[in-house]
Amino acid sequence: MGVSQRRRSSIQHPSQGSYFFAGTLLLLCFVAAKGCPKICHCSDRSGMVVQCTSRNLENIPANLPRDTVVLLLSSNRIRHIPKEAFADLQRLRELDLSHNLLESVDDDSFLGVLDSLRTLDLSNNQLSGLPRGTFAKLHARIRLSNNPWHCECSLQEVLRELRLDPETVNEVSCHTSVQEEYVGQPMIQVLDSGINFCNFHHKTTDVAMFVAMFCWFFMVTAYIVYYIKHNQEDARRHMEYLKSLPSTSHISKDYDTASSVF
Repeated sequence: MGVSQRRRSSIQHPSQGSYFFAGTLLLLCFVAAKGCPKICHCSDRSGMVVQCTSRNLENIPANLPRDTVVLLLSSNRIRHIPKEAFADLQRLRELDLSHNLLESVDDDSFLGVLDSLRTLDLSNNQLSGLPRGTFAKLHARIRLSNNPWHCECSLQEVLRELRLDPETVNEVSCHTSVQEEYVGQPMIQVLDSGINFCNFHHKTTDVAMFVAMFCWFFMVTAYIVYYIKHNQEDARRHMEYLKSLPSTSHISKDYDTASSVF
């Protein structure tokens, strides 16, 4: 009886190692249930930290855990951020997309994380411009340094809507510009000096409108001149034709002569 009781006791009370193994397995199943992309690494730190750095990704992974608080996508080959790309990640606080090949960002790309996002890194990409409203109502501190920015009106309007990271603000420089003299200069310093790129835009538009109106006026004038000359030529030919016709008096004399003969 003593032996059988000891055996039942050992069956009813698993070892600590068994508990640890079962707990680890349960944790792994829990993480998997959260939908961590296979190519990434996920860890739970009061919210999911999703590590997808240097994975040669060309697109933002699908089926990211909904409780993701940190998403690291740096050093990949992502070229585009589509509309509402992070709409399901309403707890997202940090997003790192630095050192990619980003060329374009859709309007409303950050819809769904406008209130939660605190840090956004888009530095070291291939961005030259952004649509107006890209960062509207976004409360995050944003890094835009080391991109080939084209300094003009729309970029100026975008920068007015966001909070640039103070440590890298002077690295947001004009790679090209509507005014060549500002190429190579930090965009914020140019704006702080009182330059308004939107004024250049309006002037360019005014010149284009003036040129278009001048061309239209020239074409209308040329048509009127052609029309008048063409009508004058027709009138001249008509007069020459009328002159070539026998006159009425000459016809009458010929008729009288023929009557007297008969």
